[in-house]
Amino acid sequence: MNAALIGENAGLIWNALQEGALSLKALKKATKLKEADLNLALGWLARENKIYFEEAEKDTMVGLL
Repeated sequence: MNAALIGENAGLIWNALQEGALSLKALKKATKLKEADLNLALGWLARENKIYFEEAEKDTMVGLL
């Protein structure tokens, strides 16, 4: 996987989170990304301080900062 593809996937996540925070499960469904690709893109956005993570009862929530 190259950086350009990870960046594109980060854009998919960013767009999905425009409506509000989502669980990891819902984010995966909304973006239709494989788990590994989702995790790489989330890491990209987290490194740039663009998203936050919050532990929920059964899943982790992700939202835009």
